[in-house]
Amino acid sequence: MTSFKRGDVVLVDLGHVAKVRPCVVISIPDADSRRNMSVVAPLTTEIRGGECEVPFPKPRWLVEESVVNLIGLVGVDNAKIGRMLGALPTDGLDAIDEVLLRLFDL
Repeated sequence: MTSFKRGDVVLVDLGHVAKVRPCVVISIPDADSRRNMSVVAPLTTEIRGGECEVPFPKPRWLVEESVVNLIGLVGVDNAKIGRMLGALPTDGLDAIDEVLLRLFDL
């Protein structure tokens, strides 16, 4: 069982050279009973204005303005998810859902 939920911003080891990144948890808790994994989207400060970037107001716990980069969705083992930084507001999750619907043509 995971200790984080959809919309939480957590630090994740994405396998990049000795670096963890803040990511938004996109999947529901325990989405697959046979795998201890979650789907996350990285936050990035490289704001390019792309259709798969979701802006949100900068919270106190982030150093720089960032966007959620939904084109960077990745499945990760929950063991690679570290501490929680905070949570996106509900309207941020609604915006993510809208982009995901378009991205996957749902």
